[in-house]
Amino acid sequence: MGSSLEVEKTSNISDDQANELVATKPPTWLTKITKFVAHWGVETNGIDPVLPEERKDTRMYQMFFVWFSANINILTFGTGSSGPAFFGLGLRDSLLVILVVDLISCAIPAYFAVFGPKLGMRSMVLARYSWGYYGSIIPSAFTVFSMQGFLILNCIVGGQTLASVSSHLNDTLGIVIIGIISLVVTFFGYRVIHWYETVAWIPSVIAFIVMLGTGGQHLGSHVPPGEPASAASILSFATTVASSVISWCVMTPDYGVYHTSKASATRVFLYSYAGFLVASLVAHMLGAAFAAAAPGVPEWETGFDNGNSVGGLVEAVLSPAGGFGKFLTVVIALFIPSACAPTMYTFASSFMTIHAWLGRVPRYIYTIISEAILIPVAIVGATHFYTTFVDILNAIGYWSTIFAAIVIVEHLTFRHNDWEWYDLSQWNRPRELPLGLATIFAFLCAAGIIVPCIDQAWYVGPIANTGTGDIGVIVGFALAVICYPVYRAIERALSGR
Repeated sequence: MGSSLEVEKTSNISDDQANELVATKPPTWLTKITKFVAHWGVETNGIDPVLPEERKDTRMYQMFFVWFSANINILTFGTGSSGPAFFGLGLRDSLLVILVVDLISCAIPAYFAVFGPKLGMRSMVLARYSWGYYGSIIPSAFTVFSMQGFLILNCIVGGQTLASVSSHLNDTLGIVIIGIISLVVTFFGYRVIHWYETVAWIPSVIAFIVMLGTGGQHLGSHVPPGEPASAASILSFATTVASSVISWCVMTPDYGVYHTSKASATRVFLYSYAGFLVASLVAHMLGAAFAAAAPGVPEWETGFDNGNSVGGLVEAVLSPAGGFGKFLTVVIALFIPSACAPTMYTFASSFMTIHAWLGRVPRYIYTIISEAILIPVAIVGATHFYTTFVDILNAIGYWSTIFAAIVIVEHLTFRHNDWEWYDLSQWNRPRELPLGLATIFAFLCAAGIIVPCIDQAWYVGPIANTGTGDIGVIVGFALAVICYPVYRAIERALSGR
């Protein structure tokens, strides 16, 4: 009975589509496991677009909480602290850079969040409508590596924070604990992540308030002004802050695919923008303020370990609160999965879009693969935190800004900011999607100008070497915006799609 029904269902599709359907059918043993875990509430949906009638969730306030919780944590605190600790900026310069960059850059991932409810497509499926079916393999692969990089940073910070509380813990054990909690939350999928994010912000907010109470007297006027900042240091710090925010754009559509498409695009954007902006401004500025003041407070400087332990700095600031301070330090570390969970989720869905064969493997399997990779790499990277931190963030920022520019230009210019211009049935039909050559050429041009503008520990480009600092993110975005419309117009004229 089941076989005849399957034949009947596939009789009206092409041979290519039938072959793809057979190729993507999971093996019997995997099907049994998937049915078992689905019974216990694990999300088992693949990467197919969610149809409008299936997008029923009207709780749009979740768009605020998921991004507020994901950013009001120690990793974002660590990004702000890199201004004084890594780039040598004074407090005033750090705060001004953070204010300007956050106000602008938070708009990009918030704009991408609108695509989720409106189209019901994960970010790397959405990419096919500009990059093409085969061209989208590029951002999908980059996203897989980028999400893993984010996970590594989060686990390092969480592990260091736990280790700072007790001499019986070290960074390695702390990293393992954070990794396991992240896996548990992500394993169950979309709905559990959203529920978790509605409460995960609470410990961080309480901890930051207590930090201001216990250490606020050492901030502000008590911080030495420091040496005048160079333009290169300011721009390099701005690039790091922008990268930490813009990089979210490759995942924000993933967390609205079950929310109603009838919601106002403006409403979704404002909820998401508020979540990003409030969390980023608070955590970035607090990180900069406490890192700038650390050299003047011996206990903080010791905990900070010459800028290599953000968690140690947090523990040192909270230590005057006694046992309650230690408790808060542990809790804030244990809730770092608020940033890890959405990252690991997007790692899995992006892996599934690289190739149809990879789409056969259920999402929850990829979360286990991610876990197996991130723990050993995080343990190694923890020994040189800021070098690892800045290298990973900026590398993600370089390509994700190009990705953002291309998708935004495609939507505004060639799809006329109209959701009706997206045919959901085309998502896995290579011959009906764009060729992707225009995107690849634009990507190569933008990447070509980024390389000489890089200013990193591992490479300093000739343009950056003239004293400009790291301006790769800025020029890469600008050149992609200029090149892509030209190449795409030519592609459409020649191919008709």
